[in-house]
Amino acid sequence: MRYGFLVETYETERLKVLGVWSMFRDEDLPVRPRATDRRGRSVHEQMVHQCVGEDLWFRTMLGIGTREPALPEVEQRLDFIERYATSSAERLDALRSQPESWWEGETRFFDAARSRAWVVVRRIAHTSHHRGQQTAVLRMLGRDLHSNYGPTADTGGLMRDHAPVIYAYSSIEELLAGERAGGRKAPLPGPGERPPTERPGS
Repeated sequence: MRYGFLVETYETERLKVLGVWSMFRDEDLPVRPRATDRRGRSVHEQMVHQCVGEDLWFRTMLGIGTREPALPEVEQRLDFIERYATSSAERLDALRSQPESWWEGETRFFDAARSRAWVVVRRIAHTSHHRGQQTAVLRMLGRDLHSNYGPTADTGGLMRDHAPVIYAYSSIEELLAGERAGGRKAPLPGPGERPPTERPGS
């Protein structure tokens, strides 16, 4: 199918979102990039924004709803993880069932007319943007970072140094089971001997 790559991309994005959320601790939810500046969303607000925003985009722009409300009844870390896993799985199933004509059909993107394929690309990019903000907060908190796209300083450094890609979990099913059990993420080797920067002398 011509748009199967977008379905596959959304499928992997789900694991990336949940993988980042799994790296936070319960006590991190109130944390903001700068404690006294409300312009930067807290970790809790980021999770709310992902759940509510993605639900709104899919329902109003793509005509894809879910059986449960966007937000969990209890807004704690594991509850957000479980609700997003369930809702995004329903969206993934709906995307898989769409014919090419649906992807190429026109919908409204705020005040502009766009194809549904265009909207899905923009949604994936939007999610990635917020995930980047969250990984920055994780680093500010001194947390170890598993891979999200490629190697990190905690998986061995840069790609040129042959650092491996190590996801916290290999699947959403493994992630849910691991987090329900208190955390069973893949072990990390650390940064290695070389600084994880292209300009170590600067």
